Amino acid sequence: RSNNLEARDDAPQPISALASHAAEQAREMLHAGVTGDKILNMLVNAAEDVAGRGSAVCSILVLDKQGLLRNAASPNLPADYLAAIDRLKPNPSVGTCSAAAATGSVVVTCDFTADDKWAELRHLPMSLGFSGAWSMPIKAGDGTVLGTLGTYFRERRSPTPEELRSVAVLAAAAESHRLVVEPACGA
Repeated sequence: RSNNLEARDDAPQPISALASHAAEQAREMLHAGVTGDKILNMLVNAAEDVAGRGSAVCSILVLDKQGLLRNAASPNLPADYLAAIDRLKPNPSVGTCSAAAATGSVVVTCDFTADDKWAELRHLPMSLGFSGAWSMPIKAGDGTVLGTLGTYFRERRSPTPEELRSVAVLAAAAESHRLVVEPACGA
């Protein structure tokens, strides 16, 4: 019996149907001539649905030609917040998106007050009622980091395994359609 249970536990888990649907919708939108910024906003909204609409807000940042993070899709973050984080340089010791862009790895901060990476910036998301965040790098096929898909939480927690799998699908959809090559705001 234990072998059967272990096999079931090790079996790959399905990704969220919502993420799969959004990735397919992105493909259809692209073929219909919808602009990249609208497609990225749809993918961000899907990520928020996966994480729990109302309890999480998501954002796609892309690296510009100077290697700085720029907003590409953040429909539910205020303009003043986006201005404050505009042009962050990737740095493994700063925040989650900046660290994910620098390391090419998922970066999780369950609690802004307990993570030194947020020492200089924690007041920004906390002023909006966020307690933690995580970020997944968006990578080209060769592994080059193009940007990040970040999620801010209103409670202290880590992403669930389903959230990790689903956001990976959404990030891949953004990259596979070359939607994250240039920031929507221009570089």
